[in-house]
Amino acid sequence: MTTTTSSDGTQEPQPDDAGGTSGVPAGQGGDSGGSAPSTPTSPPQQSQTSPATGSPADESFEAIASEMFGVDPGASRRKKARWAVLLSARTVLTFVCGTLAAAVFAYWLSGWDIPAQNDKQKQYDASQAPFTVSVQPNESDPDQEWVMVLDRELTVAETKKLTSSTDGPTAFSYLKALGGHPLAFPAALVDAPDQYIKRTVKNEPELADSFKMSVLSTRNSAVIINDWKVTDVSCRQSTAKTVVVRPPQGEAAYQGIRIHVPPWAGEPVLTDDTKGQGEPYFGTHYIEVGGGQSSGGLSVEAIARRGQSCEWGVKAHYVDAYQKGQWVQLKDEKGKPLRIRTESLPLHPRQKWFFGLYPWTPCHLKPRASACELL
Repeated sequence: MTTTTSSDGTQEPQPDDAGGTSGVPAGQGGDSGGSAPSTPTSPPQQSQTSPATGSPADESFEAIASEMFGVDPGASRRKKARWAVLLSARTVLTFVCGTLAAAVFAYWLSGWDIPAQNDKQKQYDASQAPFTVSVQPNESDPDQEWVMVLDRELTVAETKKLTSSTDGPTAFSYLKALGGHPLAFPAALVDAPDQYIKRTVKNEPELADSFKMSVLSTRNSAVIINDWKVTDVSCRQSTAKTVVVRPPQGEAAYQGIRIHVPPWAGEPVLTDDTKGQGEPYFGTHYIEVGGGQSSGGLSVEAIARRGQSCEWGVKAHYVDAYQKGQWVQLKDEKGKPLRIRTESLPLHPRQKWFFGLYPWTPCHLKPRASACELL
C-alpha cells in the first residue's frame, strides 16, 4: 500500500497489491480527520545496580583485590577487609624480619673482621715515626739576669745608645736587634752529689746556652724515651767579640736538665729543686708521648767549654707498645740530622760591659773594677 499526496497537501491511501487499504492505529481515528501522531522516542537505558553490589568500578576493584588476596569473590566485604588486614600485617612482618636478619648478618660479618682490622691498624701505627723533635731557644727573662754575646764590636753610637738606659728589657731588646745571642746563668745545683759539685767548682764560671726540646708523636700507642746521648760533637773557637752582662742577684734552681758539650759521665742530670738534683735524669725519669699524650718536652741547659762554639746531635733510645726498642738519631723538620748550636763566653772579648747591680762598667777599659771579677 502506498500513499499519494492530494492537491490540498493531505496524503491519501492507495490500494496495495492486495486491494486493501492501510488504516491508522486504533483510537487515532483516521476517519475523524486527525493527523497521525509522531512516534515517541524511547529514553536511554540505564544500568540497574543494587546497593549491595555497588558500581561496576567497585566490582572490578573487588575482583582484582579478591584475586590478589586469594579470597572468594563472592565473600562479604567484611571478610575481604579482614583478609586485607592480615595480608598487610604479614607483609610488614616479612619486611621487618628481613631487615633485622640483614642487620644481624652485617654485624656478625663486621665482628668477624675486627681482628684483621685491628692487626692492620697496629701495623700502620708501628710503621709511623715514633716521634719528632723541635728545638727552640729558651729566651732569658729580660727582667732577670742574662748575658749577650755578639760577633762584632759595638760602634760609638751603639755604645752611647746602649748605656743611656739601665733598664734591662730595653738593653736586651736592643742587643737582640743588633744580632746578639743570649746566654743564661746555669741553675745552682746545691743539692747535687758532692762529686758533681766539686767537678763544677774546679772549672771556670759557666754559662748555658738554654733551649726547649719538644717531642711530638702521632702514634696511637705509647712511646717512651728512656735515654739519650750526645753525638757528633764539633767545636771551634768562639768568634764572639763583645759581651754584655747583667749578673744575677743570687742563685736559683730551674726545672729541666743539664748537659756539657762534650758531656760528662752520667749526663744529662736533673736540675729541678727536688730530690735527685744533679743525678742522671733518665735514671729515674722518662718522656712519654703517643697514646693520647700528644707532646712532651724538656728545658735543656747546654754548656760548652769557655772560648768554644759547638754543634752537636742527639740519639735517643725509645721503647713502644710493640716491644720495639732502639736508638734513633734525632732529625729536624727537614728530615736532616738535628744539629744544636751551643755558644760560650769568648776567652778574650774586645768589649765587655757590666750593668744592673752596678752602673755601666766597661771591663775592657777597667779590668780591675769589682764588677768585672764576676766573669
